[in-house]
Parts: sequence; C-alpha cells; structure tokens
Amino acid sequence: MPTILDKIVATKLQEIASAKAVRPEEELRAALADAPEVREFFGSLAADGPIKLIAEVKKASPSAGLIRADFDPVEIATTYQRYGASCISVLTDETYFQGSLDYLRKIRAVVDIPVLRKDFILDTYQLLEARVAGADAVLLIAECLDDCNLRKLFNETIALGMTPLVELYEPDNLSRVLEAGATLIGVNNRNLHTFEVDLHHAIRLRSQIPSDCLLVGESGITTSADVTLLASAGIDAILVGESLMRQPDIGAAITQLLGPQSG
Repeated sequence: MPTILDKIVATKLQEIASAKAVRPEEELRAALADAPEVREFFGSLAADGPIKLIAEVKKASPSAGLIRADFDPVEIATTYQRYGASCISVLTDETYFQGSLDYLRKIRAVVDIPVLRKDFILDTYQLLEARVAGADAVLLIAECLDDCNLRKLFNETIALGMTPLVELYEPDNLSRVLEAGATLIGVNNRNLHTFEVDLHHAIRLRSQIPSDCLLVGESGITTSADVTLLASAGIDAILVGESLMRQPDIGAAITQLLGPQSG
C-alpha cells in the first residue's frame, strides 16, 4: 500500500510536468538574471551563539490538517525575523500543505534573512523555480531521491548559488547524504511514512555526523526544554513550524521556545 510520501511524490511529478508545459525551463533559466541576490544561508546558521532557529511558514500538513486559519505569510515571516529567527522556511507544496511559491516570493521581498524553499524537490525545474522566486536555499529529502538524483540536485543547487539542506530520516541514508557532499544536514524526527515523531532521533544520529557538518533538528520541537535538550546534544539549529503557527502570539511563542538559549 502506498505511503503518504509515495502519494506526495507521485502528485509532485504530475505537478512538475504541468508546470513545464505552462512555463518551459528555458524561460525560467532566462529569468535567473533578474533573481534577487543570494543570501548566506549556511553562514547564518554557523554563526557563533546559541542554537539557531529556522522558523517555518506552514499553513497545513497531511498529518495535522489546517494548522492556522488566520494565515498571512508575509506578516508571519516578518514576525519571525523580528523575534530572532536566523532563517525562514516556506512550505511551497500546494496540494498537501496549502503552500505556494508565491508566498516565498512575497516573503523574500520583505525580510532581510535567508529563505528556504521547503518542498519535495525531484527535478532541476524546481530548483530554477526556487532561485527565480528568490530562494537562498532548498530542501533535498534523501528518502525521495536515489543516489544519482541526490548528487545531481545537490550539485545543481550549489551551481545556482543556493544552499542545499539535505534531510534524512532513515539512518541508512546518512552515508548517501555525506557522499553527496552535504555539510548542512537535517534530521527529521518525523517518520515520513508513518508521520510518527521521536525527538531523540536527531540526538542519536549526531555522533555519526562529522563535527564540521551543521545539524538541523526537524519536527516535534515544541518547548524550551526540547530546545535545551537538542542544544546540549550538539544540534546546531532547529526547524520549527507547526508549534509556532498554532500560537495566537507568534512572537511570544518564539521567545518562550528559545528560552534561556536566546540569552
């Protein structure tokens, strides 16, 4: 029986084909010249100081349904920046997460910090879309890509000037991620097949990841105690969306989440 991830990938391939029919790849490549200058995503997370926050603009998800009905992506992003996020992640998948590449475009125009396109990237075309829209980084998910495409998309991301955040869930994929050249690695605490969450998943993998690689803990991070636990285990950054998006006062939620780590 197909998993949620299988269904998302199948839908995404259809969406990519449709997008190419509407706007050929050559048009996107021509538009690269007008794309905003790339901002330093990796450097923002590697800077000295406490654990860094990648705050996510996320309206909905397959597992949680609608997360925030009062959804103004630009206002949310500017709040994230004002309250200390180092980078912003924008969900751009429309079918399953009610996201939009247009959200990223609008957010990138009003914030000063780097912006990540978070989607299920399967094709060069999506990298071009991301850069034309102003993305400074993209998410590559090891579970969605074979070795050839992981390396190809990783190298193409670099060639476009963006930073690849390479995510894995299965520990067996770590060697593939490292061999592709990743130095910014995300460990998803949520199993993308079952959507179950285990916060300690990233902690267990930290010791297997070279110290010169930055590690981002993703999913299941909801309290300042969670952040302190991850920071003490050597996690360099956290990607948090749902727990912030559910709060009426997002700024206060960030302050509470980062807690003593922000001091």
